[in-house]
Amino acid sequence: MLLGVYFLSVFYGDFEQLNLDKMSSTIGLTFIAIATTLMAFKVSFFLYKAYNYFKYKPIASVSDKELPTITVIVPAYNEGKQVWATLMSLDNSNYPKEKIQIISIDDGSKDDTWDWMLDAKTKLGDRLEIYQQPENQGKRHALYRGFNLGTGEIYVTVDSDSIVTEDTLRNLVSPFVKDDNCGAVAGNIRVLNNKKEMLPKMLDVSFVLSFEFVRSAESNLNSVLCTPGALAAYKSTAVHECLPQWINQTFMGQPSDIGEDRAMTNMILKQGKHVLFQKNAVAFTNVPEQYMGLYKMFIRWGRSNVRENLEMAKYVFTNFRAKGKSGTRILFISQFLKILMSYPLLISMLFFVMVHPLLFIGSTLVSIFVISTFSVLFFASQYKTTEGFWAYSYSILFTFGLFWITPYAIATANRRGWLTRGLEEKK
Repeated sequence: MLLGVYFLSVFYGDFEQLNLDKMSSTIGLTFIAIATTLMAFKVSFFLYKAYNYFKYKPIASVSDKELPTITVIVPAYNEGKQVWATLMSLDNSNYPKEKIQIISIDDGSKDDTWDWMLDAKTKLGDRLEIYQQPENQGKRHALYRGFNLGTGEIYVTVDSDSIVTEDTLRNLVSPFVKDDNCGAVAGNIRVLNNKKEMLPKMLDVSFVLSFEFVRSAESNLNSVLCTPGALAAYKSTAVHECLPQWINQTFMGQPSDIGEDRAMTNMILKQGKHVLFQKNAVAFTNVPEQYMGLYKMFIRWGRSNVRENLEMAKYVFTNFRAKGKSGTRILFISQFLKILMSYPLLISMLFFVMVHPLLFIGSTLVSIFVISTFSVLFFASQYKTTEGFWAYSYSILFTFGLFWITPYAIATANRRGWLTRGLEEKK
């Protein structure tokens, strides 16, 4: 929105209505100065990401002989038949059967999830191990059990509402063979349930930009900031080096029961390991179809982002890696500024809504058009469809319906709870 106001002030010269042309208008001048500075930073950072995006190339699959042994861990809670479909897709992978161990853990489900896991076990036999938690303890504890049961050189985590393609697993773990310092790899996440409802269609376009542009750029810097829970791989030695800290992690004296993926990524980056992205390792996952489920998911992500940026601040400016630290630091600064500026931006938005609603609407629409058009063009270049136009509606929804997420997440960062499933929110 600040960017839009800046554009309007430059191109239309509409200073009189806001008294921005008068030296007495301190607020107006300050606002334009902030908008100009933020625009310059955003443009510079975008060009920096674009440069790294164009340098990125996914690593091609290595041979069957070179592939490491892997343990695939699938935690499940109240997933019903979907967990069965997830396990079947994993078994259909073209990964050497003698090198793969599949473990699924029912985290105290209250529906028929365990029955579907038993059915999968009947069909897959020794290729699948299934376990039950005594009660719902949260995804982190289910993964922890899997990490301790796993025998593979690489651990792969897959959400129980995700489907992988035939080549996903071998593409996902190939970077560990090519890069000895690789500690983790993020998969490429697309939306599974995007055929009917509008929100999943919007999120699919958003995911393509988030993964195939942003994480590609981060990967070129060896510093993907978050490996997604839906599909990620970790070197087992790197996991066990931080496993006690990870399972016992707290924030403001409370156990951390959210953000397990971002926390694991952060701890592996802290070890000096590379964290990469594989565009050719794809998983399709279910996302919320209604507004309530969407904002709860974003709140969870927002709280995790606040917590892990604070943790990252403790080491990112130290000698945590032999070389290639500057890119990680730039990515951190960008993330931290988004958090730092959330309240000033919110206050500025409310100020202009009250003082000049027409300028607010105009500047917002300009911002949406400029930013979303890139998403539309990027999606079209990757998949040759017009589905990218959902980026416009998603930006409108985010601007007017989800603008409050980051400020709220900051204010409630100490609260626990998964919100959308499992453990309830706790103060």
